[in-house]
Amino acid sequence: MSYTFVLFNNLKQKIMKTVIRKSLVLVVLFLATTVSYGNEISGNTNDGKGVTTNLTFNDVTKGSVLLIKDNYGLTLYKELIEKSGKYTKGFDLTSLPNGDYYFELNKDVEITVLPFKVRESVVTFDKTREVKSFKPVVWLNNDKVFISKIVFEDEFLEIEILSDSNERILLEKVKRKENVLGKIYDFSTSAKGTYTIIVKSNGRRFVNRVQI
Repeated sequence: MSYTFVLFNNLKQKIMKTVIRKSLVLVVLFLATTVSYGNEISGNTNDGKGVTTNLTFNDVTKGSVLLIKDNYGLTLYKELIEKSGKYTKGFDLTSLPNGDYYFELNKDVEITVLPFKVRESVVTFDKTREVKSFKPVVWLNNDKVFISKIVFEDEFLEIEILSDSNERILLEKVKRKENVLGKIYDFSTSAKGTYTIIVKSNGRRFVNRVQI
């Protein structure tokens, strides 16, 4: 089994559609008061029933996933976005224990993280800590697997390829070149089957499977 590994400069972006069949709600109350967050942040409002934060994203896509996680990465809330366009919903976050949390909007090729703190039922957002990052994109064309990721900082990809019998075929790190990380893997002389492509970046793990 042989592979040809070729660096490339200009990889085409391709949106990979992710289908998520169900959403899990653990804890968070929805009330209707007035605080906006998204690209802008205003103060919290207390109507006597609770303090609600209205989370607003101006450009979501159907199939995106919105999560609330704690500082340990535990998912407290998960929602499947059912309609593209503007998203607004109110969350009562004051019932959360003191700690650091974040909203995560997981889109096709982009992840937005919005950190917030809860201290004695007071919720505070720090707009300066909002982070957007791009997912690695994997696609197959003419028995060649393309992997690319847009980056704006010094980072690398760890790429692992497994056979359909779960045998490790490749494990390597790929460094950035300009604002793109990428590799092409030629499977034209490889055995037919399903290969698992695992890409690790910035502490996240992305798994894709391709049929050769």
